[in-house]
Amino acid sequence: MQSKSLLFLSILFLLASCGPFSKLEKSTNWEELYNGANKYYQEGEYSKAIILYEKVLPVIKGSEKAELAEYNYANCHFKIKRYIESAGYFNTFYRTYNRSPLAEEALFMHAYSLYLDAPDYNLDQQSSQEAVAAIQQFVTRFPESASYERAMEMLIDLEGRFEEKAYSEAQMYYRLKDGLFPGDFYRACIVNFQNFAKDYPESEHNEELAYKLVEVGFGYAKNSAFDKKEERLKDAITFANTFYRKYPSSPYMGDVKEFESDTREELDSHLKLKKEFAERTAAAEAKALSEVNAAKEDN
Repeated sequence: MQSKSLLFLSILFLLASCGPFSKLEKSTNWEELYNGANKYYQEGEYSKAIILYEKVLPVIKGSEKAELAEYNYANCHFKIKRYIESAGYFNTFYRTYNRSPLAEEALFMHAYSLYLDAPDYNLDQQSSQEAVAAIQQFVTRFPESASYERAMEMLIDLEGRFEEKAYSEAQMYYRLKDGLFPGDFYRACIVNFQNFAKDYPESEHNEELAYKLVEVGFGYAKNSAFDKKEERLKDAITFANTFYRKYPSSPYMGDVKEFESDTREELDSHLKLKKEFAERTAAAEAKALSEVNAAKEDN
């Protein structure tokens, strides 16, 4: 029984190996290969079409038939979700045939392929940056394109991912400030929050981060070395005043006022200590000078 099954499978394999595609794949007639590739492309057999296009493209390179074949070849990769490959092939097509009626679509598909390959916001965004550059190239080159609005929607979506990535990093530094060595993370928070507001001025996260900037500014100043404390406490008060101006109706207002009050108390205490230290230092210096002068008189 087992031998009959093996025989049946062997027959199926032989029949398959003698099928139309297998025969065509072995052909050396470039016209047959070209027509067969186009046929499989039209039928949605993209993997088979790729195999045949790869055999025929080196032969027809530079001919009138090459243009359509190269576009179809790029699109085959897109259809089977090989987006990195399709992006490269569409870009090559555009650079080679920039006067072609298909050039506009190829440049859009180059950008669209990169967009589809772009990762979620919590992953590295290098490929997303490449997608943004490609989309910007398209909208600049073809501002009247029917695909312009679609491209702009893709651009907005990618910018949103960058914003969420930046916000996620800001939150990470905020959490790390409560660790064993908070100093560097306090400073990182301040820089990160300020850069976020500058890079994304319309973000819905700015109010929250502005509030946290006041909190972090106070914590950073309170834990600073004596000679840097005054400047950093004043910075924290400036952060609070900026918050009041930008978000007068914020639900964080009460907390910000509390942080500002604590900061001012800390500043008053610090200035008092600074004054006492200066007075003691001056008294010590005066005493030392007096002793030196007395010693000179004795001599």
